[in-house]
This record gives sequence, structure tokens and C-alpha cells, in this order.
Amino acid sequence: MTFNALVVEKDADSGKTTAAVQALAETDLPDAEVTVAVEYSTVNYKDGLCIGPGGGLVRRYPHVPGIDFAGTVEASDDARYKPGDKVVLTGWRVGEAHWGGYAQKARVRADWLVPLPDGLDTRAAMAVGTAGLTAMLAVMALQDHGLTPDKGPVLVTGAAGGVGSVAVAILSNLGFEVAAVTGRPEQEGYLRDLGARQIVPRAELTEVTRKPLEGEQWAGCVDAVAGAMLGRVLKQVKYGGSVAAIGLAGGAAIEGALITPFILRGVNLLGIDSVMQPYEARLRAWARIASDLPMDRLEAMVQPATLSDLPRLGAEILKGQVKGRVVVDVNA
Repeated sequence: MTFNALVVEKDADSGKTTAAVQALAETDLPDAEVTVAVEYSTVNYKDGLCIGPGGGLVRRYPHVPGIDFAGTVEASDDARYKPGDKVVLTGWRVGEAHWGGYAQKARVRADWLVPLPDGLDTRAAMAVGTAGLTAMLAVMALQDHGLTPDKGPVLVTGAAGGVGSVAVAILSNLGFEVAAVTGRPEQEGYLRDLGARQIVPRAELTEVTRKPLEGEQWAGCVDAVAGAMLGRVLKQVKYGGSVAAIGLAGGAAIEGALITPFILRGVNLLGIDSVMQPYEARLRAWARIASDLPMDRLEAMVQPATLSDLPRLGAEILKGQVKGRVVVDVNA
């Protein structure tokens, strides 16, 4: 029996990579305890790197990318999972160091899987994916640090992207006043449909200033950009507020940042990682997703795709041209 997979190969002489759908055998799969019949995957920024130039994430070729997948257990050597169980996988460097979800079958360690929570099917789980899990972890961290709707508006940067879109939808559904930052004015309608009450043009937050503090505007922030924008936002967060940092689309440095927001206003900068999150934290986050993410708004973010679409989509997401969430039907 063979199955289809997106296989990335690298030319030893030129160093260039190519990606194409190929037929593989189960004997080609890596060794691990659980074999999953994959139903859906999705497209993240890391996937774009792994499909294309590698970005230092992929060390061995040929390679099957796909850092997320959801499907049904087909075989298991671990007592925690049995054939027929619905599961979801995000993170753990799957799709980077280990073959991932851009295939009709995957074989992975049992420790990397999470049971699919009640209220989500495999397609919805991949509409969520790493982006949605990260957004939920960010919202949970802000709430754990005291954020409540009565404290004022919450800023979401990179709001039209995967993490930002889900963060806007979750926060709005929880009763927060959401201000969405985007550099794409044509996305205003999309963001308002997700629940954003205010649209903030990206240009208003990208100028680097040396002011120690600015006027208090935001009770909290989910930041996917970093760079100069995070430097500005930190100076505008209200006393005792928090910023959940989940990405670095604007660069790894925090340009223009000073210590003053932390020591004069008690601002918290919370680092959010989804890749190595412990099992119990993942269970809590997926349960919150099932209860707090409005499925109608989630569906509005989705664009469907197949394995053969992935080389194009991988290139597009690296250029910032993908809106919302891509759901890949690996069997289509």
C-alpha cells in the first residue's frame, strides 16, 4: 500500500530544494509508536520555510514537512492510544526534524499527540492548528496575569495573520474590546467580521521613538510582530498590563524599547511558546479552544487547499500573502 505525501528534496550540488507530491510506502515512514491516518493539515510560516529554503529547520532530505496534523490513529504501540482515536499534533519539531503532516500517513511519538477535544472535528482542529493554539495560549497568559474586559481595549498586532485572526476572534467572543493592527487596509471588513471594534494602521506604531513612556491606551496586547512595533506598544500599555509576545515578523530586536514601562508601570512581557508546551498545558488550551473560539468565525478564516497547492502556498506565506487559516485536505 502506498500513500501520497509532499516530499521536499535538495540538490547536493546547487543546494536548491524542490517540492512535489509523491507516492510513498509505509516502510518509508520514520520509526515511532503511533501511526496516524492524516485527514487534515494546515500552513504556517515555518511550513513555508520547510517547503522552500529550509530556513535552517530541516537538516535531512528527502523530507515531508507539515508541523500540524489531525487524523485517526491507525496503529499504536502505546497504551494511551488505540486504533480509531481522533488525535491532533502541533509542535515538537514535527515537520522540521521529524516527518510531518503533509502526507496521508504519519508515524510519531505518542508523547507528541493530544486527544481531539469534544466539540472539534479534525478539520476544525486544523483550522485552529499551531496558530490557533498559540493564540489561545497568549489569551490564557494575559488572563492569568489579570486581564479582564473591564480594564480596556486589547491590541492584536499582525491581526490578519493566522495567530492574529484567531486571537481577535477569541478575545471578542470573551467580551474584550479588540483593536486590530494591520498594514493591509483591504482587510478591515474581514477583521471587523472577526470581532475587531477598532482598526489601527500599522504605520501608527512603526516609528521608533526615544520617549520613555507614551499615553496609556491598551490593557493588554497579543503581539506577533516585535521589532519597532513592540517597542512602541510597551510604552502605551496601561499600568499593570501585559503583552503576550508570540512572533517576530518585524524582527527579533525590540527597537526603541526602554526599561521604563516595566519599572514605572509594572508592565509584563510574556513569552509564548507552543512548540514544547507540556501535555497538561496543551489539554487545557485545546479545551479552551473548543469552548471559547466561535466556530462560525473560525470558518470565515478558512481557505481550503490540497497537497498539490502547498508549494505555491509555502511561497506565499513567506511573503505575507496568506490571510487567515489554510486547511489542507491531504486526501483530496
